[in-house]
Amino acid sequence: MKSGNEQQRKREARKKRRVRNQVIAYTVMGILILALAAGIVFGVNSLLKGRRTAGQQEAQQSRQEEDQPDTPSDARQEKQDMIEEFLADEDKYIVTPEPSPEATEPTPQERLDEIVDAGIEAMPLEDKVAGLFFVTPEAITGVSAAVQAGEGTRDALAQYAVGGLVYFAQNLQSEQQLKDMLENTKQYANYPVFLGVDEEGGTVARIAGAGIGPAVDAAEDIGATGDTQNAYNAGSAIGSALADLGFNVDFAPVADLANVENSIMEGRAYGSEAGTASGFVAAMVRGLEEQNVTACLKHFPGIGSSVQDPHDGMSSSDRTEEQFRAEELAVFQAGIDAGAEMVMVGHMAAPALTGDNEPCIFSRHLVTDILREEMGYDGVIITDALSMSAISEYYGADEAAIMAVLAGCDMLLMPEDFEKAYNGVLQAVADGNISEERIDDSLRRIYRIKYADMIEQ
Repeated sequence: MKSGNEQQRKREARKKRRVRNQVIAYTVMGILILALAAGIVFGVNSLLKGRRTAGQQEAQQSRQEEDQPDTPSDARQEKQDMIEEFLADEDKYIVTPEPSPEATEPTPQERLDEIVDAGIEAMPLEDKVAGLFFVTPEAITGVSAAVQAGEGTRDALAQYAVGGLVYFAQNLQSEQQLKDMLENTKQYANYPVFLGVDEEGGTVARIAGAGIGPAVDAAEDIGATGDTQNAYNAGSAIGSALADLGFNVDFAPVADLANVENSIMEGRAYGSEAGTASGFVAAMVRGLEEQNVTACLKHFPGIGSSVQDPHDGMSSSDRTEEQFRAEELAVFQAGIDAGAEMVMVGHMAAPALTGDNEPCIFSRHLVTDILREEMGYDGVIITDALSMSAISEYYGADEAAIMAVLAGCDMLLMPEDFEKAYNGVLQAVADGNISEERIDDSLRRIYRIKYADMIEQ
């Protein structure tokens, strides 16, 4: 075994060798740097000297040519001027490559699309399909009346990442209770979630009915004032209250026309004529949207010409295509142009537009060809509640959901049996009856709204 003194001597020797090697390395590096610098200086001087020598030779040749009678004096002078100009300012003759144009900054919409596409790409198919559904909290938790969001809500959202939750009177107890429930729901959701409510004003006012939000006049009464500012004020007041509570979707305004006797939309519509109602609908849309609450126009293509309530069974309208286009569709177009980000399609049959007696939500011609293509609407299209008798008495929950998606609807509101509807759409994708790309298209429209606040305008 070596002694401690011997080990100490060896450590000191190794340390001296390292120091010596470092000194040598730094010295060599310094010499190389000096040599490189000297080479650069020599090369530059040689280049400049060569240019000056060439210029002097040109000048001497020019002077010799001046003595030759056959060379015009003006040509000699021009050449001499060129030589002197070159010697005086050599740098101007060195060609510098044009800088490449800078890449243009993406627009806010382009940045939003990138965020949306990245989010959708990372989603499993099960979450994609669930994201199309807008349901009550009871539909996923199994409780009789949800008044809080706890572990049950957290587990339910982990299993079914639904795109939206809608709340009714049974869910509303107090302002603080409601705020806590909605905030906890947002925290438990794996993805941004729509939180919606029916708050039209008048008799259809869940929040005001619970004594929490502002009481607003019915659309019919607001329309009777003749002043669209009143509709804007109503939308702004409702939107402000909803946003403060935690909601981000209002299923309003009604864009229907109460244009037949005993219309099912009496009291809820702004009037019976498109020219009047359009301004009120557009004003309320602006009032809601300016409070960052998504406005949902309803019930496309306009169910006010029916006296039959789809809650109770089949309803239909005998309006002609010309009448629909000149009146009802004009009101919806005004709401769309005002910035409505969601449109609800009703269950009424409109054979003049669809060509059959099926509910409007199942008509690809109406949903895609007319609303999406002709009217230029690129927002979210949602069905009316699929639990209504007009649907549930004639179609299975899975059948109705699949047919609505194939027609072009983006979101499915309140199916009678959520799990059956969800599994039906999921199986339809697995079977190839609905493409995953079709699901992605709807999700893009949905998430453009949900992620919009991530982009600085």
